[in-house]
Amino acid sequence: MAKKQRSTNKKSFWHRIRFKYKLSFFNEGTLEEVWSFRLSRLSAFAMLALFAFLLIAFTALIIIKTPIRNYLPGYLDVEVRKEIMQNTLRADSLERMLQIHKLYLDNVAGILSGTMSVDSIRNIDSLARTQADFEIPRSKQEAEYVKEFEEAEKYNLAVLDPNPVPTDGVFFYKPVNGIVSSHYEADARHFGVDLVAAPKESVLATLDGTVTFAGFDPNSGNVIQVQHKNGFLSIYKHNELLLKEIGDRVVAGEAIALVGNTGKLSTGPHLHFELWYKGNPVNPEEYIAF
Repeated sequence: MAKKQRSTNKKSFWHRIRFKYKLSFFNEGTLEEVWSFRLSRLSAFAMLALFAFLLIAFTALIIIKTPIRNYLPGYLDVEVRKEIMQNTLRADSLERMLQIHKLYLDNVAGILSGTMSVDSIRNIDSLARTQADFEIPRSKQEAEYVKEFEEAEKYNLAVLDPNPVPTDGVFFYKPVNGIVSSHYEADARHFGVDLVAAPKESVLATLDGTVTFAGFDPNSGNVIQVQHKNGFLSIYKHNELLLKEIGDRVVAGEAIALVGNTGKLSTGPHLHFELWYKGNPVNPEEYIAF
């Protein structure tokens, strides 16, 4: 009996939701039926569900295909940040080119007006110089002091180094503004320094060079390394995003990555920075004031 009652209730339920209702529209003056249609509860629910789906799909399409997505919290993804960084670098390059053109025009104007001789033209290439080992011109007093110092130290055996590292005239850029949390310890196989910095802080190339590796390592996360022509190799680990690819030429002080917390060996946002010379690790703190 109970089974029959459940079957009857089930049939009654389907009958109710599939039962069609007629909706008619009448002319108020003539009471003539103008328009009518039949609709069941099931079809009404299906139509509402279809309308809601189309509305959601249309809204999502507008958000994805228009700049409105940039105003949504959290939507500013890695690609957008990379584009912003690249635009910043392009703006910096344009500013440098404007300085070069201004210097060129000043030279031309000086020659045409007769206020500047050809021999005294200022070097335009000095603004676009990308060599890290250029020599700064010495004054007469400085040259005399250097000569006297070299004569005094000529026979000082303490200054002789069997493995000299050429750093004269080389300026190392600090790769990131941060605090040293772990120092160089060759015995513990920690061949660099850890610099705690703000997330997504710009990581700068310490010298001019060419990117020889840019990829992901399970332990070190996103890694980029730059080979410098004077024998140095700089390595930057645990980055959030790499801005350069293998083969790219970089200038000292140029942004090449963003500080991150990638890799199994990372415990927080920081940069692990290593400096190598001819295949051997050196202490970065001996060359850079962190």
